[in-house]
Amino acid sequence: MPGPAPKPRCSKQEKRAVSEFNPHPVPDGRIEANGRTYMADAKSALVPLELVKPEDQLEDETVRKVIGFAQAISDQVARFKAHTFEDIGAFDAILAQEYGTSKGGAKGNKTLMSYDGLFKVQVQVADNIDFGPQLQVAKELVDECLNEWAADARPEIRGIITRAFNTDKAGQINRSEIFMLLHLDIEDPRWRRGMDAIRSAMRVVGSKTYVRCYQRETTDGGWQAITVDLAKA
Repeated sequence: MPGPAPKPRCSKQEKRAVSEFNPHPVPDGRIEANGRTYMADAKSALVPLELVKPEDQLEDETVRKVIGFAQAISDQVARFKAHTFEDIGAFDAILAQEYGTSKGGAKGNKTLMSYDGLFKVQVQVADNIDFGPQLQVAKELVDECLNEWAADARPEIRGIITRAFNTDKAGQINRSEIFMLLHLDIEDPRWRRGMDAIRSAMRVVGSKTYVRCYQRETTDGGWQAITVDLAKA
């Protein structure tokens, strides 16, 4: 009985071709005028190059080098996103033509798997949730409960309520804490009316589609995310 097929390998040249890319062109910050070289400072004043400290010149060069690669990566990610949705859309179109349907759930969530089970692509559609004016009614009802419970209210519940209705610098409420309120099992009728008001306040104002890619060494191994997020690389 033949054994498993050998895993395809990439040559060093192929790996190098995939990993290397040219940085985006960034101006060097030098300005030639009247036979002299200048650098513009943050106030747009021209400073002769010889008067700019060597460490400031080195910092400037370092920043421009990093920015060049960052812009190149950003361009690649944008192209990757466009190609990915185009390829998945083409796959869905073929399925729809063949079977009269597409792969995935009603909201567009789907998982595509390589034939050998070592690679998968997940598409997830997440709703963007906003809250209407009913949320203020919910806050008033919850505040009534807190004021009456006084010292009887557990500190952790008080903390969740406080965080839920506090707004950040952008004026946004803490959605995760709001959802935590809905899971609290409290019998007070005013609390339940407040939770009903929160549910009524919730409204879908759009959605965002995420694509996540994974790989693994063997079919019984754990999945490893293929990182695109710089913070997690």
